[in-house]
Amino acid sequence: MAFRRSFAYKTTLESLFFGSKNTQSFTYKPLSSSSSSSSSSSCLGLLRQAPSTEKLFHRDWLSSNEVVKIFNTAEPNSVLSLLNHVSKRKDFKPSEALYTVVITKLGHARNFNAIDDVLKLIKTQKICSLSDCFFHNVIKIYGNVGALVDRAIETLFDMPSYECWPSVKTFNFVLNLLVSSNRFDEVHRVYLGASHLWVETDACTLNILIKGLCQCGCLEDALHMLDEFPMQGCSPDKLTFSTIMHCMCEKGMVDEAFGLVERMEKEGVSPDAVTFNILVSGLQKQGRVEEAMELLDRMRLKGCDPNKGTYQEVLYGLLKAKKFTDARNYVRQMRSKSLIPSFLSYELLIMGLCDENLLGDVDWVLKSMKPSQEYCKAVDLLLQFEDLG
Repeated sequence: MAFRRSFAYKTTLESLFFGSKNTQSFTYKPLSSSSSSSSSSSCLGLLRQAPSTEKLFHRDWLSSNEVVKIFNTAEPNSVLSLLNHVSKRKDFKPSEALYTVVITKLGHARNFNAIDDVLKLIKTQKICSLSDCFFHNVIKIYGNVGALVDRAIETLFDMPSYECWPSVKTFNFVLNLLVSSNRFDEVHRVYLGASHLWVETDACTLNILIKGLCQCGCLEDALHMLDEFPMQGCSPDKLTFSTIMHCMCEKGMVDEAFGLVERMEKEGVSPDAVTFNILVSGLQKQGRVEEAMELLDRMRLKGCDPNKGTYQEVLYGLLKAKKFTDARNYVRQMRSKSLIPSFLSYELLIMGLCDENLLGDVDWVLKSMKPSQEYCKAVDLLLQFEDLG
């Protein structure tokens, strides 16, 4: 473990990702809204009278767990004032649990600069040891609550300076955050930082990279990533293949997607409902609705039950092909399985049946919709259709 704590590489890594950092000494400051002593005293006066926090102002000894419970009930905008006060108590014992609550509350208050200050305070004064779970929470707050992706990345690569190393789960969260934010240029750079952070990447890591490559249209690169799995000591899973197949179908490469299913099965990965739904959707978009219906039979033979999404895609294919009678029969089949088609498909079906003057079928469709909001919408649609006629 001793060599793990050698941070000789850290300066180089930080300059690569983030440039130079300000290393000035840090002085703890309360919230800017209560920076003056008078407003701070007023705030503490209110907190002293509040039933949920008054214990912090008594001289009775408080355990660490009691302090954490009190902070859990505090208002988000009051936690820094409370922290300033409780840190002066003789029985104060800083802990990860307490700082987790403080930072979570500050996240709720969207006071991200205060979170920065608390982290700097912990680092400079070496207040307590922190775990990967603590930093995972901080990174989630920066990324999901504040949309502060850069701060999330900085926190990840700054973890070793707190003598804490990220887990692959935390590392993958940051990678996925970059992909979800469409910051594809930074994904590979962060991925290369895994070895510096002593993170052993896994199948989930590679799946995130594949998702990013597919989202930015780099299908060939995504396919090449399949060869990375054995090199990293892991295997592709259903999500791996489904992600690439979805990209293929979006590009109109449905036959190639079926070829990938064959490779998938050869590697011992069984297709699931998500896999088949992607293929069914790809077929119906190309007008190959008969093949889509045959694929449903293939699903059942493989012991995979079609779900609502599967049936809905086939129904859209029938409607797109203007096979309205077949579509009506398909709706009947769906309703017998307690599956309710979308309102859009009902709308297209009613309009198509009206065009073909199949009013008896329209009546059946309307009755099949009762009782529902869709029924009222469909009646309005039918009245509008009659007015146009």
